[in-house]
Amino acid sequence: MSVSESAIVAVLRGAGCVFAEDEARLLLGSARDEDELARMVRRRTEGVPLEVVVGWVEFHGRRIVVEPGVFVPRRRTELLVRHAVELAGPGAVVVDLCCGTGALGAAVEAALGGRVELHAADIDPVAVRCARRNVTTGEVHEGDLYDALPESLLGRVDLLLVNAPYVPSEDIALMPPEAREHEPRVALDGGPDGVDLHRRVAMDAPRWLAPGGYLLVETSERQAERTAEALSSNGFRPRVVTADALSATVVLGRLG
Repeated sequence: MSVSESAIVAVLRGAGCVFAEDEARLLLGSARDEDELARMVRRRTEGVPLEVVVGWVEFHGRRIVVEPGVFVPRRRTELLVRHAVELAGPGAVVVDLCCGTGALGAAVEAALGGRVELHAADIDPVAVRCARRNVTTGEVHEGDLYDALPESLLGRVDLLLVNAPYVPSEDIALMPPEAREHEPRVALDGGPDGVDLHRRVAMDAPRWLAPGGYLLVETSERQAERTAEALSSNGFRPRVVTADALSATVVLGRLG
């Protein structure tokens, strides 16, 4: 293609893209021809998330398909993947609840060489469709939290992984436009204090988990205490883990 990288960088920088050089290289490498490149650059300058423009995001060493209208996986969620992989044994039953693109479950499944029984679930049909493109050997279900899961999983789940919405409702307006304008509110809004979904998940989790099973929940540093309280109130022994390099916080709870 004859379009220069420097020209694309200039256009992106003019639109306020902070990492214009990196984005320009990614766009050039993803477009099949100049017409597609022009469309991709235009969409990016209009504020469409880069991951949606190119159709994928790198997550835990894998390319995850990202469709329009779906929550884009963040790198900080890799902390949850790390701990899930450490806890899961061969043949573990793993559930990725509020799965979005299915990135979390797909990453755990891949890291363990497919030696798990994976189920993913989301309330959003667009997310479910996207997750079915990313989850290769597991099952993806549609429904509100546990309503989506088959009853055959009751009392059998070894790891319940949850990246539910945890942004307080009044803070949605403060999020970057890429998120608040292009990602579904149902994937962002965690209620008045951001922990509504964590409480709902923790309340019913004991019915689904096997003895000694684990519930892992991504949260924020300022909400970690509330998330841990939600777990402890429902029979879990919670532990807060953080990774400053990822700006990530996860609450791990063992049942019993």
